[in-house]
Amino acid sequence: MTSQVSSQAEQADGALTREPQAPGTGADGGKNGGTDGGTDGGKNGGKEVRRLDRVIIRFAGDSGDGMQLTGDRFTSETATFGNDLSTLPNFPAEIRAPAGTLPGVSSFQLHFADHDILTPGDAPNVLVAMNPAALKANLADVPRGAEIIVNTDEFTKRPMAKVGYDVSPLEDGSLQAYNVHPVPLTTLTIEALKDFGLSRKEAERSKNMFALGLLSWMYHRPTEGTEAFLRQKFAKKPDIAEANVAAFRAGWNFGETTEDFAVSYEVAPATQAFPTGTYRNISGNLALSYGLIAAGQQADLPLYLGSYPITPASDILHELSKHKNFGVRTFQAEDEIAGIGAALGAAFGGALAVTTTSGPGVALKSETIGLAVSLELPLVIVDIQRGGPSTGLPTKTEQADLLQAMYGRNGEAPVPIVAPKTPADCFDAALDAARIALTYRTPVFLLSDGYLANGSEPWRIPEVDELPDLRVQFASGANHTLADGTEVFWPYKRDEQTLARPWAVPGTPGLEHRIGGIEKQDGTGNISYDPANHDFMVRTRQAKVDGIEVPDLEVDDPTVEAAVKDGQGAAAAQGADTLVLGWGSTYGPITAAVRRVRRDGGRVAQAHLRHLNPFPRNLGAVLARYDKVVVPEMNLGQLATLLRAKYLVDARSYTQVSGMPFKAEQLAEVFKEAIND
Repeated sequence: MTSQVSSQAEQADGALTREPQAPGTGADGGKNGGTDGGTDGGKNGGKEVRRLDRVIIRFAGDSGDGMQLTGDRFTSETATFGNDLSTLPNFPAEIRAPAGTLPGVSSFQLHFADHDILTPGDAPNVLVAMNPAALKANLADVPRGAEIIVNTDEFTKRPMAKVGYDVSPLEDGSLQAYNVHPVPLTTLTIEALKDFGLSRKEAERSKNMFALGLLSWMYHRPTEGTEAFLRQKFAKKPDIAEANVAAFRAGWNFGETTEDFAVSYEVAPATQAFPTGTYRNISGNLALSYGLIAAGQQADLPLYLGSYPITPASDILHELSKHKNFGVRTFQAEDEIAGIGAALGAAFGGALAVTTTSGPGVALKSETIGLAVSLELPLVIVDIQRGGPSTGLPTKTEQADLLQAMYGRNGEAPVPIVAPKTPADCFDAALDAARIALTYRTPVFLLSDGYLANGSEPWRIPEVDELPDLRVQFASGANHTLADGTEVFWPYKRDEQTLARPWAVPGTPGLEHRIGGIEKQDGTGNISYDPANHDFMVRTRQAKVDGIEVPDLEVDDPTVEAAVKDGQGAAAAQGADTLVLGWGSTYGPITAAVRRVRRDGGRVAQAHLRHLNPFPRNLGAVLARYDKVVVPEMNLGQLATLLRAKYLVDARSYTQVSGMPFKAEQLAEVFKEAIND
């Protein structure tokens, strides 16, 4: 399976093999757009070339301007070049919002560097604004002195009036603090394609490729991959393919020849940021899909997905549907309830069963999740969290489903919870969720979110022998002897170590057993209304989840590590008195912020939770070591609430529910205040 994925990665995104290097020390804890101040003294088309250590670019335009495609292509070429990178796509929920309006603005931000980075960046060094709405919607995020490339053809009276510009911002002096490059992108694109026989409207659609070509020249990005992509994408329309290639080349040539762009920039490959291996750029949903496929292969089980399309989880359904050759079967159900019902039926039948959704879908699936708890069958429930409540913000990110995953069912129905921390980590989290589901015969929540799902970063493609062995043994015969010596099969006779019940595939002779939502008798599985039995079964199911083996929580506390290295014991070492504890996608911003604080002399420890139910066994001891515990979350303090209740610790919440991820500088200030408090 891995070799196949590797091959697909090389074809689609340009896998890059890295040789062993010394561990990188760079971090996006520095200033955005930092530079080493050097130049190579060379010229690019007679122009100066400057070296930078990092750049943050944001493409912004109307939702019909192809900004996501433009960003994806720039990202793919950047990954091929060997930079570390992190992306943040941001688009409206409407399929097609009114053209030229603020609600219709779509953007794609990419942070790439010559060292290891963790976030898409706090603020763009370069903004490409395709129309007035894109400029107005994004200008507040752009720092003084940044580069703004503006499509002047769109700054006419009507488009400006749509967003409240009475006078063109290109003429009223309001952009004096920025380095503005006025470029008539539409006109130049139409001129470049005049020999292709396209209508004006058809030619205008290629202006995003002109912009991509210009930015590719500015930052010395490879071009061969994009040209090959365009020819493949429009293989059935070769004239359109060549028109897009021509527009792309025209943008490159414009950068090389125009006097307005006197400098181009180089960001060297991140040769010291990664362990040796073959890498590709990957989004969270794609990594999660590959993780589920790998889990099915490692378990030697068919993978079954029962799902109903919902943003931002639908990509997983789309991706898994492509992999029938790996024993994957996908079922697009008529609704959320049918999707999980089919998945649970597949689990009963002996498959590695998965259902995917987002927050509103979890609410609809809750009764069947409770049934899965009662039946004690393996089922992976993937929740790609988004802004809520109800329909909420379908295309924005949030971490507000934690308590729903923990408690959102009737009765005592405990479910393990696993949360990935980065897009690439979604692969490992999927394997981990499958391990728990199969080993302990339980439904498992996998809590990703929209930021991880749509964002991307480099991912090292693992070797097959690095993957865990997930094979399970189905029940094959009698497992209990009655008092009279008769050998029978008891469907709820448990493994002494895991408390998991046997997994008996329907149709196996002699293993027929009753299932259903009514309480079962311990061992036999017969219907039981006995109060003592119900109490025992409830406590047993809870004990099974509580006993799941998860790794101890690792704490990054350099002051303790330094003391231990000098020969002192960890207990005697004087570490930080402030711990920052996060979960899920807050890992990148938190880690970047912690690096900034440490760079400025602050002493702060950091830990990050993957397993939220059960918590790591050493979590209580870790929390007790620190005077102050800060918990940043994209909700109103759900993890902090759990920590306060379970460990009686005064966890300090720092929360945000804006639909956007935290910024590193924002968190750095919070951590400094906590340290100095």
